[in-house]
Amino acid sequence: MENSDNCQKYKISAEVSDRETQIKADKLQESYASGKIGRRGFMTGALALGVSLTGASTVVEEVLAATPKAGGRLKIGITGGATSDVLDPGQILDAYMINVSMGQVRPNMTKIMPDGSAQGDLVESWEASNGAKTWKFNVRKGVEFHNGKTLDSTDIVDSIRHHMGPDSKSGGSGVVSGIASIRTDGKDGVIIELNEGNGDLPILLSDYHLNICPSNGDETIDWQSGIGAGAYVLAEHEPGVRTLTKKFANYWNTGNDSFFDEVETLGINDPTARMSALSTGAVDAINNVPAKTAKRLGNMPNVKTLISTGNKQATMPMLCDMEPYTDQNVRNAMKHMLNRQELLDKIFYGYGQLGNDNPVGPANYFRATTDELPQREYDPEKAKFYLKEAGLSSLSVQFHAADTGFAGAVDAGALMRESAKAAGIDIEVVREPNDGYWSNVWMVKPWSACYWSGRPTEDWIFSQIYYSKADWNDTHWKNASFDKLLVEARSETDEAKRREKYVEMQRIVHTDGGLILPVFLSEIMGYRSSVNVPGQVANNWELDGHLCARRWWTA
Repeated sequence: MENSDNCQKYKISAEVSDRETQIKADKLQESYASGKIGRRGFMTGALALGVSLTGASTVVEEVLAATPKAGGRLKIGITGGATSDVLDPGQILDAYMINVSMGQVRPNMTKIMPDGSAQGDLVESWEASNGAKTWKFNVRKGVEFHNGKTLDSTDIVDSIRHHMGPDSKSGGSGVVSGIASIRTDGKDGVIIELNEGNGDLPILLSDYHLNICPSNGDETIDWQSGIGAGAYVLAEHEPGVRTLTKKFANYWNTGNDSFFDEVETLGINDPTARMSALSTGAVDAINNVPAKTAKRLGNMPNVKTLISTGNKQATMPMLCDMEPYTDQNVRNAMKHMLNRQELLDKIFYGYGQLGNDNPVGPANYFRATTDELPQREYDPEKAKFYLKEAGLSSLSVQFHAADTGFAGAVDAGALMRESAKAAGIDIEVVREPNDGYWSNVWMVKPWSACYWSGRPTEDWIFSQIYYSKADWNDTHWKNASFDKLLVEARSETDEAKRREKYVEMQRIVHTDGGLILPVFLSEIMGYRSSVNVPGQVANNWELDGHLCARRWWTA
């Protein structure tokens, strides 16, 4: 994640020469930044050490800018709203309701932090036992719903049960499918038993469907009223068009997050209208800026960019049970004939991050480093080597693509055709109709274009797409070692050992799998200088993990 307002903190120690004074200057600056001394004390001390007035004032300005202040209204122009939107958390489909519900009104048991880790939200802590099959969650004390009801374990149990069961129509049903049972343990405890161990449960519980609502006392929840235990109370709500929320007077975490008095969310699906609203100040922040027009943001007065590269990915699955991709050497030849940098620059306008034929993205916690899994480069000679290992001197293949696969997929095929020539590979780009693409092309043709939004955990994406028996195994790939590690990693509670297993699984997919993943795609957003955005923001979802109303403040 990066934003155009990020800058390195000014170090007053750079203005003094001897080491002893530098140490004193660093300590003085740390004391001021942490609030141990005031502005007057800092300025006096800095000038006494020989720091310039300009340098000391710069630090003061930086500290003031980084200190949240309460008040104001945040206005968000956002996509994904529809007049058919309902308040049922199980029916949340897109960005508008994710931001309003989870991000403002009805938080979850857990939340994802900017560093990708899970932290308690409406629960304070948790402990796993029995090989991560049994989990106890400790409900946060002193939390009140907007109707005055005190949060207890029944609210949490019934809120999760809302998505469970064979008749559930919730979009979160898959997330909770591993839960065998959930029960209260007094008013402040929740016990969850899983069908099999899963160390990712706290992360899974941050899913945007799993908002906590007040229990009706009969194992159902009150989702219709929009009442939650979040920082903001639903004041006005026209589905998909406009929502106004106001600060909850009894919010449990006042002073530490959620600094705005009000949040106004506007559904603006048209990209030109969103850009116009931002440039005129009608809104403070927007999502989904088209890559083609992203550079215009930099030319707008009082507007800044916020670019998040998370787990959204462009992929090109090769079917491992269809010729010529049954041979691992052919698959590796294809992976080396691809000029990823050229695709990133010319198809995605530089907004993204190079992929490495591994679906674990920048927002995942156990992603392999480049030391653990070196970046695969464009190398036509190595592609020729693998072709020779397969007993081939050349290769002719078809790439099936449509823009619904990913935007620019057909043009990407044309670029690959040129880069592949040096490897002796001839690519015929077959333009497919958008209509029916996912039924007639994806998982049907031997090599095609695709995209995935990514998944917040390694287990989730591996289980859903790369496990040999997965319904959406879109490379038809089967690897017994990978499957074995997948089950083992799921129940491993030692973080270091768990990381080793996930990194090894990434190596196996990278080397043996039928996945070509050239680029992780950026989410491009814009915001006005009227709001202050922290230097580090989350990239699990756009707009700071859709918690912008809680983490940003008025400038």
